[in-house]
Amino acid sequence: MSIAPLPFPAGIECIGTLQRGTKPRIMEKLTEGVWILTTINLRYGNTSFSCRWPGAQVLSAVPPPPALERSALINAALDAPLGSPPLKEIVQPGETVTIVTSDITRYTGSEHYLPILVERLKGCGVDDGDITILIALGIHRKQSESEHRKILGPLYGRINVCDHECDNPARLVTIGRTTGGIPVTVNRLVAEADRVIVTGTAGFHYFAGFGGGRKGLVPGVASRETCMATHFAVFNPQHIGGRNLRATTGVLEGNPVHEALLEAARMIAPDFLLNTVLSPEKEILNVFCGDLETAHLAACAKVRDLYAVPLDAAADLAIVSCGGQPKDINFIQAHKALDYGVRALRPGGTLVLLAACPDGFGNPTFFDWFRHQDLGSFEAALRQGYEINGQTAYATLAKARAFRVILVSELGEVETGAMGMEKAADLEAALALAREQRPQRCVIIPDGGTVVPMIVAP
Repeated sequence: MSIAPLPFPAGIECIGTLQRGTKPRIMEKLTEGVWILTTINLRYGNTSFSCRWPGAQVLSAVPPPPALERSALINAALDAPLGSPPLKEIVQPGETVTIVTSDITRYTGSEHYLPILVERLKGCGVDDGDITILIALGIHRKQSESEHRKILGPLYGRINVCDHECDNPARLVTIGRTTGGIPVTVNRLVAEADRVIVTGTAGFHYFAGFGGGRKGLVPGVASRETCMATHFAVFNPQHIGGRNLRATTGVLEGNPVHEALLEAARMIAPDFLLNTVLSPEKEILNVFCGDLETAHLAACAKVRDLYAVPLDAAADLAIVSCGGQPKDINFIQAHKALDYGVRALRPGGTLVLLAACPDGFGNPTFFDWFRHQDLGSFEAALRQGYEINGQTAYATLAKARAFRVILVSELGEVETGAMGMEKAADLEAALALAREQRPQRCVIIPDGGTVVPMIVAP
């Protein structure tokens, strides 16, 4: 979606402009069809900060409303799957079904689509007792009872739910190796079920290109070894060194991480995919069902259309909110907004990041990697003992070295400093620090975990 700035008369203070027809948050009418922002609320965890920066350009996507009411939208996608027959032609009476869905760190709309999926399976002759919902934790922590309730919605207590355990050999089975020699070891509940349905949401991902699709299975329900091996493809071979440039946001073709994930996921041979595309307010805008790859590619195309926002020139300052809970539930999740946000900056520019991080870093091993403060030795350590958390830590430090990053979060000053960033107590303090460098061109990104700036050459 193109967000084109509109002119406003000299001397009128505003923080930015948006294309005609959009009306975000707090605005004032300037002329017919032209609105200016006087204040914008930037979400932070479960609260928000009020932000003003005169003359800033706001990078925000305002997607059209969904074409149908939510349940009708889900049912319509299930009725017309892409690249596969509908469920009623796949699932037979009495079969066991494992439905894979995301954990609490990735809101997908599961409490709405899971009940509809279960009713569809009931119509296929599958009893509740033959259905298991498997939470695709990857290497994340287990979920609490309240988190299970949020994910399952009205199904909680009716349908069996299990958390994936990437380090429990009793719950895992090896189903083969990829052509690159990666062992594919996955949860028994997907390896041994008669039918597997993988669900989730599609969005940009900073080195797999896009989330959703195959990622629900690998790393979602894979062993730690499989997770690490597939993600290690982010690096070039040892004799070349560095990160593969195709392993980046919005790129699937030629992306070695995507290719490794997809090949491993295909070995599981899931029977059906359901992926949502969400608004920044977490409303279900679109639903894509069908074949693992076909339906996912369609979802990715919609994400790109909605959330790749053009920018005519690089900025000196970017003020970025992750988008609030759960996109800033921990720093590993918040890193996505950091990665996307710096794309709006000139080299050496400043980024103010609002990321509450009530769950801290998101993994107990993440912060340990910052014992490596030299990027060369950091990369060498990753090649010797790769961890996904280490890769995210490396990417964080690399950006903090290339840009000035001011972080507003619940993380301490020592931890923030070790990540190469400056800690600010709140947005007002962060903006005071940013003004020291007298930035001329500023952009504000209210939904930094969703929107990806794309600088377009004139």
